[in-house]
Amino acid sequence: MKQLVECVPNISEGRDPEKIKIISQIVEDIDGVKLLNVDPGKATNRTVITFVGEPKQVIDAAFLLIQKAQELIDMSKHTGEHPRMGATDVCPLVPIANISMEETVKWAHKLGERVGTELGIPIYHYEAAAKEEKRKNLANCRSGEYEGLSKKLIDPQWKPDFGPAEFNKSVEKSGVTAISARDFLVAYNVNLNTTSTRRANSVAFDIREAGRIKREGGKITGKIIKDDNGNPLKTPGLFKAVKGIGWYIEEYGIAQISYNLTNINISPLHEVFDKTCERAHVRGMRVTGSELVGLVPKKVLIDAGRHFLKKQKRSIGIHESEIIKIAIKTLGLDELAPFNPKERIIEYMLDTDENKPLVNMTITDFANETASESPAPGGGSISAYCGAMGVSLGTMVANLSAHKRGWDDRWEEFSKWAEKGMAYQRTLLDLVDEDTNSFNKIMDAFRLPKDSEDDKAKRAEAIQKATKNAILTPFKVMETAYNSMEVMRAMADFGNPNSVTDAGVGALCARTAVIGAFLNVKINCGDCEDNKFVEDILKKGQQLVDDCCKLEEDIMKITNSKIK
Repeated sequence: MKQLVECVPNISEGRDPEKIKIISQIVEDIDGVKLLNVDPGKATNRTVITFVGEPKQVIDAAFLLIQKAQELIDMSKHTGEHPRMGATDVCPLVPIANISMEETVKWAHKLGERVGTELGIPIYHYEAAAKEEKRKNLANCRSGEYEGLSKKLIDPQWKPDFGPAEFNKSVEKSGVTAISARDFLVAYNVNLNTTSTRRANSVAFDIREAGRIKREGGKITGKIIKDDNGNPLKTPGLFKAVKGIGWYIEEYGIAQISYNLTNINISPLHEVFDKTCERAHVRGMRVTGSELVGLVPKKVLIDAGRHFLKKQKRSIGIHESEIIKIAIKTLGLDELAPFNPKERIIEYMLDTDENKPLVNMTITDFANETASESPAPGGGSISAYCGAMGVSLGTMVANLSAHKRGWDDRWEEFSKWAEKGMAYQRTLLDLVDEDTNSFNKIMDAFRLPKDSEDDKAKRAEAIQKATKNAILTPFKVMETAYNSMEVMRAMADFGNPNSVTDAGVGALCARTAVIGAFLNVKINCGDCEDNKFVEDILKKGQQLVDDCCKLEEDIMKITNSKIK
């Protein structure tokens, strides 16, 4: 399976669109690398660039980007709100698919060695790629920022991992680059209705893991309390794996708290947001919105949307796009600029829809494609779609019931039914395309060469393998559609009585899906040479049809009994 790594270099240029374009787009010179996002900030004078690909290609692309940034950015003239020490300030690698953190660390070290040797840029490795404990924390590596490099680089304690240990003419222009391997880091800014950096910092210190320095009497003017070694003691903040600082953004005319969430499983974004709102309110301020920098994993917004829906006592058994919409509006992610999930969620940026051409059609195009002279989509795909529509109706009744006036104490009960329904719907929609794909695999097998006896044997084996898949796919439609009827049964029985007929129609659709898919199972069994497999699948299929018809009859009795 293909290994995927994300690279998120931050360059110290956020104001010159031409430079940003040249630097970011150079990664596309490497085949197989996809540029996902370019997110500039004028006040910070910094741009976050995100691209993805296989490890070797990503490393080559990152090298080109760092080289181009070295050429176009002069750090001796750089100013900006964000801490920085290099033209390419940081360049983290993030394991995405089929690659371990340990492997990613090795690639980070390869990149660091190449940049240090070939470009003459001092390199510090941090987080998982750090070669010593004190360098794990980026803040330590970047302490003193660009202005402190002349002294830092000659300090034996801070000798670069690769590259020159001197502040020569080249380094004066390029600065230093920090390269890491790390998990997803969510860069997240919260907007406040104040212009005071000090007050923004007071909230940041409440939230961030590092907390604030202890002072006598707990007052900001109090004397700093130190340990026996003379080091300031700190009161820890409320969240682990959260870094935070307040700053004023002239471009927006407001103060922000800039967070880095380094482990979203320990400290979810929505919890940090809620607590920031609370701590801001205590200090007489209000959170007006927030912004995400770069891309974000889908989980972050799904978890946030579900959290806010539960706070409203609303059903969470709805499509993920609606859940994400709630998250965007509640977090105020669109306050300062439009927020398009398709361009900001990493899974959406990687999803090319190549394997789901049917379900991504409009219903008109899908109907026309079905009616065309092409043999696919056929009865199997249509059966799966009938099943998806059926359980969608059952889910609709669950959501209407969760929101019914006078039933507020039952919202969670119906939300769970709606969640079940959405899970069945997702599976059945996937099967719409999977059934057509299984038919195409049979056609591909028949097209294999048959020139030699060996060719013929391989072709026959491929045909039988594809045939079994073409049997098992509609059988899965049968199973899923039948199991989904539990939602329609429950909603007909005790869901919103005003929508009982919708539950009934859902059951009829599910029965059609089961019987229709069984027709596909049976016709494809005719080409399968595994007699025992055929006998077993036909027996199970007939039982599903019998059970489905009985359940549909029960649901229709309930439905008709409730029609006034």
